Amino acid sequence: MGHSFQVPERLTAGAQYIGGRLRPGTSGRLQDVVNPATGESVYRYEPAGTADVDAAVAAAAGAFPGWSGATPGERSALLHRFAAVLGEQADGLAYTESLQCGKPLKLTTGFDVPGTVDNTSFFAGAARQLEGKAAAEYSGDHTSCVRREAIGVVGSIAPWNYPLQMAAWKILPAVAAGNTVVLKPAETTPLTSLMFAEAATAAGIPDGVINIVSGAGADAGEHLVAHPGVVMTSFTGSTAVGRRVAELAASTVKRLHLELGGKAPFLVFDDADLDAAVHGAVAAALINTGQDCTAATRAYVQRPLYDAFVGGVAELMESVRLGDPFDPATDIGPLTGFAQRDRVAGFVERARAYATVVTGGEAPGGPLASGAYYRPTLITGAAQDSEVVTSEIFGPVLAVLPFDSDDEGIRLANGTPYGLAASAWSRDVYRTGRATRELRAGCVWVNDHIPIVSEMPHGGYRASGFGKDMSAYSFEEYTQVKHVMYDNTAVARKDWHRTVFGDR
Repeated sequence: MGHSFQVPERLTAGAQYIGGRLRPGTSGRLQDVVNPATGESVYRYEPAGTADVDAAVAAAAGAFPGWSGATPGERSALLHRFAAVLGEQADGLAYTESLQCGKPLKLTTGFDVPGTVDNTSFFAGAARQLEGKAAAEYSGDHTSCVRREAIGVVGSIAPWNYPLQMAAWKILPAVAAGNTVVLKPAETTPLTSLMFAEAATAAGIPDGVINIVSGAGADAGEHLVAHPGVVMTSFTGSTAVGRRVAELAASTVKRLHLELGGKAPFLVFDDADLDAAVHGAVAAALINTGQDCTAATRAYVQRPLYDAFVGGVAELMESVRLGDPFDPATDIGPLTGFAQRDRVAGFVERARAYATVVTGGEAPGGPLASGAYYRPTLITGAAQDSEVVTSEIFGPVLAVLPFDSDDEGIRLANGTPYGLAASAWSRDVYRTGRATRELRAGCVWVNDHIPIVSEMPHGGYRASGFGKDMSAYSFEEYTQVKHVMYDNTAVARKDWHRTVFGDR
């Protein structure tokens, strides 16, 4: 795993991208970007301080009049060019994402990067579809119409599990609608966000439209959320941090979009295709080493299939290959860092007191011991109210529980505060139809789990937040609806004036 990262010449100037230029931070500290497969630092930079956030907001505010005043066609053309530049840089983006996150290269080349390019292409087209309601005479004497307008400077905060894709999800609908953005990526994984912003500049998107402040949440993040020059905050991360973001945003009455935690149920009825369900569960539990808010984490299996399902999942999990993210044979890589690995291990160790660890439940030794690796883990015998069933672990851990009636299965699946994603597995269209109606989640898959497409929205219920990423629905978050009303009568004294002037 001796992969050295040659920092591109353009990143030596610093990890803040403000007004179309890289610059160093002003926090007075140093931050390492660590390859979690080896524990080695691959990049060191000075994180953003509050002065950098102020400068980025000022740059975004300065760019807003010109960008929001551009025609939809002009913004669309630049976003199409942006997608082309990202496609040209796909190899470098994939390599860098694998390096800073530990993702297998087959994941970044097959999912993260092409998904980002596709999302950019989608919003290039969607930029021309921002329409208001058709004009009509609702009062009889006036013509009403609705304008959909950009709201201003958006301050967004993205997580470390999908740095490139989350940068795209935060930035693209905002700028397609005519807003300007200041994005704070996770301080441990800023590299592809910076490359994303540089690609936008290379495509001709004006300076200041997209700005990146790489820094810690406690200073750069909180200052961005509370900044009076920011009119909206979009945050993806844990529910606990989301509550803090909501508190800060409320201080300036900001618009708020939150995509928070998940604890996705995987509901298997007794007539499901067992082989499909087993393979689907393992893939959905282990994608991105389980560091996915929509990953399958709770499998509920109707009792006739329960034993066979557990046996099949255990066998398949044991065949999954951990290894060097750059080895084509590797199935899953390390967790994002040693603190996250230890957090996952803590959940599993505590579960041994009340449940059975069927397979996994340990960090591997040998050549992988120097990285933040953890074996795919299957747990059975846990109660519905136990920690591994109710809490977001964010690692390669799947808990399996049995159920008897369909009513019980749906009730158990809905039995957490979260509601981001779920899936239902059955050959019976009426069973799956009921599940899609009654499962309380923003996305419900049928006989599959995980796929997303740019045309469809992503967002949750309850403690998983509110608002949508991707799709045209996301424009609801990033636009202001304005009612415009024209008098058609040319009469100076309106009939309704009698409510003020009486009989005069």
